[in-house]
Amino acid sequence: MTTALTPTPTAARQAILRRRIRMFAAATITYNVIEAAVALWAGKLADSAALIGFGLDSVIEVASAVALSWQFSAKDPERREHLTLRIIALSFFALALFVSVDSVRSLAGGGEAQHSPPGIVIAALSLAVMPVLSWLQRRAGRELGSRTAVADSKQTLLCTYLSAVLLVGLLLNSTLGWWWADAGAALVIAGIAVREGVNAWRGDVCCTVPQHGDANANAVDGDGDGDAAVVGEAAACCEGCQSGPEPKAVTLSMPPRRG
Repeated sequence: MTTALTPTPTAARQAILRRRIRMFAAATITYNVIEAAVALWAGKLADSAALIGFGLDSVIEVASAVALSWQFSAKDPERREHLTLRIIALSFFALALFVSVDSVRSLAGGGEAQHSPPGIVIAALSLAVMPVLSWLQRRAGRELGSRTAVADSKQTLLCTYLSAVLLVGLLLNSTLGWWWADAGAALVIAGIAVREGVNAWRGDVCCTVPQHGDANANAVDGDGDGDAAVVGEAAACCEGCQSGPEPKAVTLSMPPRRG
């Protein structure tokens, strides 16, 4: 008898997870549209390059979430996974470019962040909302074995870091006059965005996706809808990607009876 330590989600469970991912993507799109409008408006009023960059980041996140929704609107989302990963990767690169340009402009004195109460409010709100959305989406993506859902959740998490950087920068500028604080930290975030973009482009986000046992990967599910092939692909993706020893199948055998 062979027992795999990591069970494969049933077809019904996979359908539930896909609906959840679509719901989380829709919530991300809705919130980021509001966030972009408020940040761009507040940035224009305060002549804040940091706030304008934050608003542009929200626009890029909307594009990434729309790509994820497009993938999971198909009957076979895995067929669109490769293209969706490329779109998410390009979104990461665009995000890094915008943040870097705005940071350099701020450090050069071309866009010092001014006191902006609306900017502080939207940054604080994003700091509270985005981690929850990222965690929920990442958990569903990991259970389903979806690299695109995990990659998009990383971009949502990156927005959390940007929110924290923006909030600290605006507060330091308002209280101490340190206009350069958010620009310097944002450059670090841009470097992280480039790294995540490279990983998404290569499809190398499987370290966050649990590897299913070989027994499940080679099995054919009862309804014949090809879920086992998806499991096998996720398992192959994660070869050599685990930080610890991968799950092994446990074989139990009974000693032969003596006559």
